[in-house]
Amino acid sequence: MHEQIQPMTTAPARAIRGEVTVPGDKSISHRSIMLGSIANGTTTITNFLRGEDNFATMAAFRAMGVAIEDDGQTVTVHGAGLRGLQEPGDVLDCGNSGTTIRLMTGLLSGQRFFSVLTGDQYLRKRPMKRVTEPLARMGALINGRGNGTLAPLAISGTQLQGIAYQSPIASAQVKSSLMLAGLYADGVTTISEPTLSRDHSERMLRYFGANLETAGSTVTLQGGQELQGREICVPGDISSAAFLLVAALIVPGSELLIRNVGINPTRTGVIDILQAMGGDIVLQNQRELSGEPVADLLVRSSRLKGIEIGGEVVPRAIDEFPAICVAAAVAEGTTVLRDARELRVKETDRIAAMAANLRLIGAGTIEETEDGMIMQGVESLTGGTVTSFGDHRIAMSLSIAALSSRAPVTVDDVSCVATSFPGFFDLLGRVAVR
Repeated sequence: MHEQIQPMTTAPARAIRGEVTVPGDKSISHRSIMLGSIANGTTTITNFLRGEDNFATMAAFRAMGVAIEDDGQTVTVHGAGLRGLQEPGDVLDCGNSGTTIRLMTGLLSGQRFFSVLTGDQYLRKRPMKRVTEPLARMGALINGRGNGTLAPLAISGTQLQGIAYQSPIASAQVKSSLMLAGLYADGVTTISEPTLSRDHSERMLRYFGANLETAGSTVTLQGGQELQGREICVPGDISSAAFLLVAALIVPGSELLIRNVGINPTRTGVIDILQAMGGDIVLQNQRELSGEPVADLLVRSSRLKGIEIGGEVVPRAIDEFPAICVAAAVAEGTTVLRDARELRVKETDRIAAMAANLRLIGAGTIEETEDGMIMQGVESLTGGTVTSFGDHRIAMSLSIAALSSRAPVTVDDVSCVATSFPGFFDLLGRVAVR
């Protein structure tokens, strides 16, 4: 994992131009390994995201006896079947990956063995009660620091019972964790959310042959269903594309085509928000790939204006807000973000981190609120030195802010970028005209 501190200085650009693809979707890459491992038969995965988070998931399943081959082009998972995982001989290290630890807590709760999940210093601070509490209602036996609310988590696998759970938050990680536990539970598991969170798990479970019912923001799953291995082509990650979308919008004279991006409607909040700000983003060549909708995104520089952001669009753009904050910092007028309390418990407190950093590089007045912020846009940022707080999305957002600044921006540590977007700075170098 990223131990070596790596500062990075990004200079302003005259334009962002070219045609690119972004790495495979992180969420879908995680789930393809997990479902492939507990399916019958072989799953082959192309465009798998070779980032540290996904490698942590792969290593965990290898440690439980699943044969997984990776030749650099294709990942081949030889499924062990629903009941074929073996007790790991050591603690499973989830690195920096919240998806890995939360989804696997659900999956491991229904096994017939003991396991322990841990992660890096940042992951060990992230809240786990949101999954351990509903899993305990299903009969899961989970111990951890802070009375089971913090990793490491020790899981004594047991026979679970299906429950009907009303989640207080819209969270794909909570929903997916309970659905994976539900596969191993007696009876039916039903999860309802206040608004629909990303639905990659539902789509992929269906693609692997599971029968589940969805109605609005409620999903229902019968326990004991066997899955069948499939061929998966992972679409480009819209969360990674978001940085390039914002970069091309805020640097005058830009035109960029980003090919093969996943446009799952539970994930396209960033496109809706940027278009509402006046961003020129056109979806071309829309099609479906392995059960997921995909398109090419054509983006041209635009004069952005401040807007109000809240309600149902927030969970559909939750990972993209650091990049959206950069767009808001140089938009005309005021941007108000609300209903985004979830940002305070990401890899870092992303509201506080973006507010503090944008002030350091010459942003207008930024007022933090409990569940968001109020930002006054400025014509251009001044550049300066900022801190990533070990958060990949903060590091990349501040690096794209540099592209339209009056002077370079230095991020104190960008080693964390490898968790989700290896090659980010090389790609930025290819499209930035200087």
